[in-house]
Amino acid sequence: MISLSDQAAQQLKGIMVDQGLENVGLRVFVSPGGCSGFNYGMQFEDTELDGDTIEQLGGIRLFVDEFSAQYLEGAEIDFVDELMGGGFTVHNPNAVSSCSCGQSFQSAQGGGTARACSH
Repeated sequence: MISLSDQAAQQLKGIMVDQGLENVGLRVFVSPGGCSGFNYGMQFEDTELDGDTIEQLGGIRLFVDEFSAQYLEGAEIDFVDELMGGGFTVHNPNAVSSCSCGQSFQSAQGGGTARACSH
């Protein structure tokens, strides 16, 4: 379903160790809104919810809810280290367009409500 680059896994492990979160996983989700219709979201979590898909990748446990799974199929979470703004990013083959901020996308199925970019 979702893949995790080696760089992203290393960064996540480092954050988890620094914050004492060794026994939690990462919830990856999409929510309606943003510049293009959907926003990507990630948060640390220790509890699975009914209907979650759970994967173990690069030593990281990933939780994806049913709604988000349809928009994240085949996506890769990566970490980009760039001079003018690095961080976690999602390479999503389901996105037909995205905002310049990189946090928002539109899928072929549509959905969500586009709003002005906050950047």
